[in-house]
Amino acid sequence: MTGLPKVLTPSEAVFKGIKDAGIDFIVSVPCANLKELIPMVDKAPEILHLPVTREEEGVGICAGAYMGGKKPAMLMQNSGLGNSINALASLNQLYDIPLLMIMSHRGVEGEPIVAQVPMGELTPKLLDTMEIPYFMPESGVDPADLIAKAWNTAVEMKKPVAVLLPIPFWRKQA
Repeated sequence: MTGLPKVLTPSEAVFKGIKDAGIDFIVSVPCANLKELIPMVDKAPEILHLPVTREEEGVGICAGAYMGGKKPAMLMQNSGLGNSINALASLNQLYDIPLLMIMSHRGVEGEPIVAQVPMGELTPKLLDTMEIPYFMPESGVDPADLIAKAWNTAVEMKKPVAVLLPIPFWRKQA
């Protein structure tokens, strides 16, 4: 049938949200759930993509990019939040630097690796403790709109904001 709107894959929907928000600088740390999204970002000529080895490294690079006029985001797994707490608190929060963290939220429903569960359960609590707002997909809400809303919140509040995308989100098919 022609004329029907194309249903986006989860990665395509997140990528659309990144583009709709005007994000033009992304650092990424590998995760199995991000394996389709990262190449999309890497091929986008309007986005400067820099793979990093650790999340706190990405926080610092994104802060510098923001100060240089870029709109930064970090693609990461939620387990990396623990690696980046000090950088987020002593850099972004102290100096009012927005950052969009798009997190593959491991350790929740559907997680096959038991070692991911403790951090999966702690992630929302850590974000609450750090007073970092976070968004999660809801039924009927376009993921692209969620990404754009999260970036706008980061800019308005001048602080890091997270989008938690759990395992069931990534398993949806187009």
